[in-house]
Amino acid sequence: MLTAFVNAFKTPDLRKKLLFTLFIIALFRVGSVLPTPGVDSEAVQRCLQPALQQGNSVYGMLNLFSGGALLQLSVFALTIMPYITASIIIQLLTVVIPRLEALKKEGHSGTQKITQYTRYLTIGLAILQATTIVALARTPGQLFQGCNEDLIPDEGLFTIITMVITITAGTAVIMWFGELITDRGVGNGMSILIFTSIVASFPSALWQIRVQKGWGTFIITLAIGLVIMAAVIFVEQAQRRVPVQYAKRMVGRRAMGGSSTYIPLKVNQAGVIPVIFASSLLYLPVLAAQFNPTAGWATWISDNITRGDHPLYMVGYFLLIVAFTYFYVGITFNPKDVADNMKKYGGFIPGIRAGKPTEDYLQYVLSRITAPGATYLGLVSLIPLIALVLIDANQNFPFGGTSILIMVGVGLDTVKQIESQLQQRHYEGFLR
Repeated sequence: MLTAFVNAFKTPDLRKKLLFTLFIIALFRVGSVLPTPGVDSEAVQRCLQPALQQGNSVYGMLNLFSGGALLQLSVFALTIMPYITASIIIQLLTVVIPRLEALKKEGHSGTQKITQYTRYLTIGLAILQATTIVALARTPGQLFQGCNEDLIPDEGLFTIITMVITITAGTAVIMWFGELITDRGVGNGMSILIFTSIVASFPSALWQIRVQKGWGTFIITLAIGLVIMAAVIFVEQAQRRVPVQYAKRMVGRRAMGGSSTYIPLKVNQAGVIPVIFASSLLYLPVLAAQFNPTAGWATWISDNITRGDHPLYMVGYFLLIVAFTYFYVGITFNPKDVADNMKKYGGFIPGIRAGKPTEDYLQYVLSRITAPGATYLGLVSLIPLIALVLIDANQNFPFGGTSILIMVGVGLDTVKQIESQLQQRHYEGFLR
């Protein structure tokens, strides 16, 4: 492993890519702690710590994805979340809007056009979210429950507009950073920035557990984290390989085809998207309750939905993840298209007729492996909430749910990319 790292830095072009990626990550972290003009950063810190210690799952999720930047109202407060939301919306619209579906089938030019639409939607969502965050921060107790601090001392129109423009521009810069890493660095830029945000909160979260609960709970947390990480890696790599045989056909005087391959159907076909969907949906009633906190329904939401240790929250979270897993897999993997493409190029599954029987068989296999995949996603996402009850680790428990899923997925993809570049130069890769 160490030799592979040395070889990676010995290769000039790969070394430049790695150093460039590290440089962009450093800039990203600087912007994540740089306060937005007009914000009283000391008042924000005084309100932030009590809010996170209350066990509020909404605050914990927001803090997780932004690496602490959102609740600190920094320049990169929104991080990459508007881009993720825009990408999901465009992906869903591709299924229902024929124009987008046609662009998707046009190849590289169509993909570029869809990417441009995603950028425009990202900026629009960033303006909307930045305005919402600034509006909540203007009123004490709206952004942080029970906070009486004046987070924005000067509430003039110029200051508010400057804050909204700054936070929106920060999102655009992050989007540019991600594209730079993808083009000139190593790995998928957007995924690496999300990975960086999550990893940045790990040291402080672990140290908080050590300070508050002692060395015993700290060691137990590390042990549980390693076991969870190994289990997630095992499931993320698991797949059902559906064998496919291609018949021989004559092209001119040459015989083509006759090869054997397979269709890899992952157990976790949906990735981390259902978890993000479920978290976003649970956040909507909480956001609505912030505007009328004295109403009876708002009090009920505050007592039941914002608390991660509440059984109702856990059951609702789990069921939403399972439902969104089936929904997302259903719109991203189309057995009919796969069956038609196989029939077009002379491919067939041994023992299954081409056409409709192949489509039915793929749908059968997909529904069977989605069930354990959805259950796995739901259980992994509940780990930090269960830890909140069992060892009282609060939101400082870092090993679970979305954080581990993203870390493992991005880490494996990045390592595979580096390994493939090493093997092209006759070096041994990381995974021997």
